[in-house]
Amino acid sequence: MFALGQKSFALLEERGVLAVGGADARQFLQGLVSNDIDKVGPERAIYAALLNAQGKFLHDFFIAEVEGTLVIDCEGARLGDLKRRLDFFKLRAEVTIEDASDRYAVAALLGDGPDDSESLRGQEGQGGSFAGGICFVDPRFAGIGARAILPKDGAADALQAAGFTPATAEDYDQARLGYGLPDGSQDLRVEKSLLLESGFEELNGVDWDKGCYVGQELTARTRYRGLVRKRLMPVTIEGPLPPSGTPIMLGGKEAGEMRSGRGQAGIALLRLEMVERAEKQDEAFTAEGARLKAHKPAWMEIESPTEADPPG
Repeated sequence: MFALGQKSFALLEERGVLAVGGADARQFLQGLVSNDIDKVGPERAIYAALLNAQGKFLHDFFIAEVEGTLVIDCEGARLGDLKRRLDFFKLRAEVTIEDASDRYAVAALLGDGPDDSESLRGQEGQGGSFAGGICFVDPRFAGIGARAILPKDGAADALQAAGFTPATAEDYDQARLGYGLPDGSQDLRVEKSLLLESGFEELNGVDWDKGCYVGQELTARTRYRGLVRKRLMPVTIEGPLPPSGTPIMLGGKEAGEMRSGRGQAGIALLRLEMVERAEKQDEAFTAEGARLKAHKPAWMEIESPTEADPPG
């Protein structure tokens, strides 16, 4: 299926699935989300976001196609809010939107080391049918492996039969944090975060040529005027894990805010000028008694404090 070395899978039970069908399904989503729905097909999935009219984050998700229906892999706890927002825009469109979480499971497919996914680089989003569903290289960054949206009954058996060994959602989360991949509202603040501060351009979550969608104007203006002053970045943590929302300091000045974390790996929103200062002066960030060091992940295209390998 995919050229991963020692392969494992983690069922992500906190994820939900929406099924979007009907004659107008593609046109409907095309006018709402940040990526190009025309890219989605039986052998291609995308990463995208829904924004408010001011261009601020509401939801992020993966969109794939299973047997002619568009399926959205989203945050399970916020699925109801996403469905409500999509329903609001339906008007007279021939579109059906249903919670398909009882039918589909979402799984992350992982390798056993940093080089296991090397053959997948450049293939983000590519995939194909498998066991009544779809498997695809993670559209954000192939280094973390692949994802699958499969019929819930028998999903684990199908993956084990394909040579994948069971892992845990915590294993996936540790890999995600090491690569600095944001996870929805854990790392992005609803109605506050900007896509380009959150890595969506490099993570293939925005299409600049698709035309208008909700929040498109501010997103484009942020890019073309170079207005990005903060970025989500992976951090290694020495000391106790700071809770999400904890202010991060550098030399007595506020430099950012902690987002999600596990053990010694985390993601933080940091001011780029402070990241540059920390590198030049060899200073550590601090947060509630912990020391933090920022890292540039392999996918990020900004000048970085370090080229160190991902933590974790």
